[in-house]
Parts: sequence; C-alpha cells; structure tokens
Amino acid sequence: MLSAKQHLLAALAAELDKLQPGAGARAAFESPKVAAHGDLACTAAMQLAKALKQNPRQLGEALREALLATPAFQQWVDAIELAGPGFINIRLKDAAKQAVVHEVLQAGADFGSQPAQANKVLVEFVSANPTGPLHVGHGRQAALGDAICNLLATQGQQVYREFYYNDAGVQIGTLAKSTHMRAMGVKPGDASWPTDPENPESKAFYNGDYIQDIANDFLAQKTVKSDDREFTASGDVNDLDGMRQFAVAYLRHEQDLDLKAFDVKFDNYYLESSLYTSGKVDAAVQKLKDAGKTYEQDGALWLKSTDYGDDKDRVMRKGDGTFTYFVPDVAYHIAKWERGFSRVVNIQGTDHHGTIARVRAGLQAANVGIPEGYPDYVLHTMVRVMRGGEEVKISKRAGSYVTLRDLIEWTSKDAVRFFLLSRKPDTEYIFDIDLALAQNNDNPVYYVQYAHARICSVLAAWGGDKASLNAANLSALQSPQAQALMLALAKYPEMLTSAANDFAPHDVTFYLRDLASLYHSYYDAERILVDDEAVKLARLALVAATAQVLHNGLKVLGVSAPIKM
Repeated sequence: MLSAKQHLLAALAAELDKLQPGAGARAAFESPKVAAHGDLACTAAMQLAKALKQNPRQLGEALREALLATPAFQQWVDAIELAGPGFINIRLKDAAKQAVVHEVLQAGADFGSQPAQANKVLVEFVSANPTGPLHVGHGRQAALGDAICNLLATQGQQVYREFYYNDAGVQIGTLAKSTHMRAMGVKPGDASWPTDPENPESKAFYNGDYIQDIANDFLAQKTVKSDDREFTASGDVNDLDGMRQFAVAYLRHEQDLDLKAFDVKFDNYYLESSLYTSGKVDAAVQKLKDAGKTYEQDGALWLKSTDYGDDKDRVMRKGDGTFTYFVPDVAYHIAKWERGFSRVVNIQGTDHHGTIARVRAGLQAANVGIPEGYPDYVLHTMVRVMRGGEEVKISKRAGSYVTLRDLIEWTSKDAVRFFLLSRKPDTEYIFDIDLALAQNNDNPVYYVQYAHARICSVLAAWGGDKASLNAANLSALQSPQAQALMLALAKYPEMLTSAANDFAPHDVTFYLRDLASLYHSYYDAERILVDDEAVKLARLALVAATAQVLHNGLKVLGVSAPIKM
C-alpha cells in the first residue's frame, strides 16, 4: 500500500499543480474520521477554493474527475466520492491495501525506517547529579530520551546519547559533608544531626541509607568503578576531598546499575567540571562581553537577555565571583555546537522551564552562528507511584523517594518503560504498580505483548517457513477485520515520522495498542489455520506482518516482544 499511496500522492500533486502552480507541494492524504467514508481523504479543494475564487464543491468535483483519469488512480482506486463542502473520500482497491503485507515482510526490521542521513543529533537526557540513586522522575526521562533517540534513528538521523552531570556544585559538597558525618559515626536521628527546618545548614545533608553504605566502603578502602571513572578510597576519615571523589564515583556506579537494569546506554558522559578546567566557561563569558551583551551593575555581571525575549536581564557572575548556573549551560551548548551537532535535544524536568529563555539568549548573544530555537527541549513532569490504592512516597534505599530500580524490581523493565511512555511528557503520570503486574487486557503492555506472542504461537503451530509467505496470494484478505488491520499496518511509517518530529513516543504506545486491538478482533473473526492452503497462507502472511510491526514498534520503545507468555 505504501508504493500505491506514493503513486496516488504524486498524481494528486500533479493535478493540484495544474490548478495552481506550486500547490502540489502541499498534496496530502488524511484518514477519514469515519472509516465507512473511505480509506483516504483529501481536503485540497476546500484549501484552494478561496485562492482560485471557485466554489469548493465544484472544484472538488473537477479534481475528482481529473484524478479518476490518471493511471495511478485507475490502478489503485476503486471509487472517489465527494462529500460535504468539498471533501474527497477515496476507496482503495483490495490489492492496494493488501500490498502492505508483502512490503512489511520484505522490509522486516527496517519497515518504517528511512534512509540514513548525514546530519548528527545529540540527545542529552537523565543528566542526574551524582548525589543519590535515580528516582522515578529520572526513569521517565530515561525512557523518554532513549525512545526519542530510537525514533530519530528510524528517520535516518545519526543519534548521539549524552549524560551531563554536575560534579562541581553545592550538591557535591552536601554529599561529601553527609558522607563525612556518617563516617564519623553520626547518623540521622542523633542529637548532632542537623534537623531544624529553619536552619539552612540542616538542609545540606542527605539522609538515605545509601550514604552510610558509601561511608562504610570508604572506610574499608574499597575501589569503585563506573562507566566514566574509578577511585580507590584512602580510608582516612579526614580525607574530605578523597571522600568527595569516592562518593561521586560510588553513586555514578549505582546510577550505572540503574541504567543497566533499564537497558539504557550512553555514548558519552560530560562533566560540568570540565567546562571550568578547559576554560570553556571563561571563553563563553568573553564571547558575550566581546559582543557587547553584558554590563556591570551592583557588583555583578549581567547578560542583556531581554534583547532576546527574556522577561528580564539575568545575573551571570555574582558579587562573590561565582557564576550562576545558566552560564555553564551556555558554555556547554556552545561546545555541543562546536562538536558538530547542528541539532540538539534536551530532555529535562519541567522545573527547568525557566532556564530555556536565558540559555537560548546566551547562545544568540555569543554570536557563534547558532540558530534561534537551539536547542530543542522536551520537558516532563514527575511521576507518582501507587500500590494498593495508596501512594508510595519513600524508599529505604533512597530515604525520601522511590528509585527507578525499586520500580523495575517491583514490576519489570518492560512495564516501567511502556507505562512511563504512555502519556505526553508534560502531563502528570500515576504509575499503578498493581496494573503493571496484572495479566489482563487492562494492562497495556501485557495487551500489546500478548498480541505478539499470540501470533508467534499461531506461526509455531503452522510450522512452515516464514520466508514462503512473501509469495502468498493475498486476494483472500477481504474481510472488514483484515482490511482494517492492513490499513493500520500502512500507517506505521507515517506515525513514526510524525512521532519523531514531535518528540512524541507516546504516539507509538497509542498506535501499538490500536494495532493489538485490531489483531485481537481479526483473530476472533477469522480462523487462520484453515484447510484451504491459499487462504491459510494469506492469513498467515497478514498476521506475520502484524507481528513484525508490533516487534518494530516495541523496539522503538525499548520493550521486548516475547514469543511466549
């Protein structure tokens, strides 16, 4: 059907160009809102009527007649009907819809993917400070980032995954102080452990049990290794700098374990501290000064961010000589641009919304050739966890929140990924542990995976060579359920492209649920392993193609496609 649709689209574009030069570039088909109205719809007559000063319905009738005369429409279209003020509804011949089955089987794992492109795109996600285990909010970000990377890869883009972390800020000092107190034998609840909420100093300590684990291993002179660093503890309780470095390495290792359990990998880990040691922060500040976009006031250095749409100018360097947190962000993104990434996507929590305008302002003010709107942002809300109808708020491991590894251990990697991707990123999500464990149709990941396993069971019962299905005669696929399933298969490539353009992996989850539903309906309506060999092979080819698309879509989400359940 994809080749048929391309031929039809080319014919439509040619006819539109005849009506108005250049109009063919906007040629497009839509899916009718009511399935009974047809397989494809076209609204071009209504869009062109005003410019051409014609009645849209009369223009639609003229376009209808012109399309019916083209070879492509004669080959692939059964009927064209005019509706309302100029809607053109198109009914495809059975052969056009059936063609998608062989297209899927021949393309296999590549079905829906586009040819490779030269442009590089960097996706930065998770980027958690190494001060504690990854929480479920980081989990949502990891699922989003990984799925968005997979979506962009299906469109032929060269994708680079990066994890940026703050290893030089106040929070690292907090981590070191907390570890030092535990190493000295002081723990939360002791009289000497700061707890006064009105005392800012009391907030500068982490209470989770993992802090005691770090202190114990430091005193035991253990060696910890993560993807990007290795450190051996001195065991000296007064070695505060060594304790800081050990704690960072320890927690980076813990985060590596979280990410490994979630099957998320990165191409690079980028340290905030490197922006200072390499001189990139100073260089970025100098670029802004040279461009005349800074000024001194009240002992501070300010950026003229209002020149770029920000609601007020922003302090870059405070009176004490330290930089505000958006300055290294500007330096970091200049580095991304200089590394050759013409497109950058940042996956961050909604609490970062306020930084977008000032970072983009800094990048424009630096005058290094970075285009407006760089980088792209995908902001997500946090996640609430429910079990037995009650919210789960804390974890013994973390002390104050549910960790990603907790969620995976309570349910599964597949459930966590699918669930966290099943809503738009900027909408609040409630993770229902009981639903994630349910083996019924209410559990969306189970429902989709079961459809795949069900097809694999049918193919195993048949026992034939799947390659032989490429030559199956598909003319028997005429039932409403079969045709609905084939139309859904044909929508997969366009859905992928749209989801990639919109950074919307939730569109993939919606599509897979709909496809699984159509398969279950088809399975209930038609027996597949019938005596008639031609009919059996046609139906097997259809379900094998469905399994392939389910597998491809689940892979984009990072979810497995089991053959048995």
